[in-house]
Amino acid sequence: MSINTITSLHNPRVKQWSQLQERKHRNREGRFIAEGVHLVQEALRSESTVECVVYDMDKGIPNELRVAAATEGEVEWIGVTDAIIRKCTDTETPQPLFAVLKKPATDWRYLFEDKQALVVAVDGVQDPGNLGTIIRTADAVGATGVVVGKGTVDLYNSKTVRSTMGSLFHLPVVEGDLEELIPEAKRHHVRVVSTSLQAEANCYEHSFTGPTWLVVGNEGKGVSAQVQALVDDAVIIPMRGQAESLNVAMATSVLLYEAMRQRYFCKL
Repeated sequence: MSINTITSLHNPRVKQWSQLQERKHRNREGRFIAEGVHLVQEALRSESTVECVVYDMDKGIPNELRVAAATEGEVEWIGVTDAIIRKCTDTETPQPLFAVLKKPATDWRYLFEDKQALVVAVDGVQDPGNLGTIIRTADAVGATGVVVGKGTVDLYNSKTVRSTMGSLFHLPVVEGDLEELIPEAKRHHVRVVSTSLQAEANCYEHSFTGPTWLVVGNEGKGVSAQVQALVDDAVIIPMRGQAESLNVAMATSVLLYEAMRQRYFCKL
């Protein structure tokens, strides 16, 4: 167990951690921050590469993490001041610790090799909370993974990471160009499905039992025309009330849970 302390706001490592709040620095460094006890626990339990855990030295290492601190030999534990915690995080009332992690290497093969793939392809979703909820729901139903397409909010935005509630560490979540990846998925006999208000079939009539990619789009504009052109099937989520539409994260949840129902509880 390696424990160090840093007290100066001007320490080079503090500056480096603080810069990870910006996307350009996360991309350049290939690292990101996960804040709070729960996220740090999930990161340590997973196969993620945790470089260090930074905690408020006045409060000490939280009880939930003391065993991890004693057994995670390759992880550096660093005690810092409350001012440093606040400098390196963006919440108004930050939790008293965060972890610095390396971004995982992109590996598409798992998504294509799963013979019963269930993948969510995200095209241009802008809200971090929506993306985080989509990832969390994909994890909940046992999906193969999530592909984050171009134009989507940064996967490693601190708000996105928090919204996943740790699910970011449970299943493959990769970034890529959907216009390249969807044709590759189709070459592996995947059916690509999206929602459309003009669709004739509703989501409860469609079979999700085979290998499937679900394409979900921007909150206001939906799936882009370029990506929609690659879709095999369009379905509509029926609504009996007067709501005009569903939030993209909620719509994705409906489709994912229908796919899980068909596959594991009541197949068509």
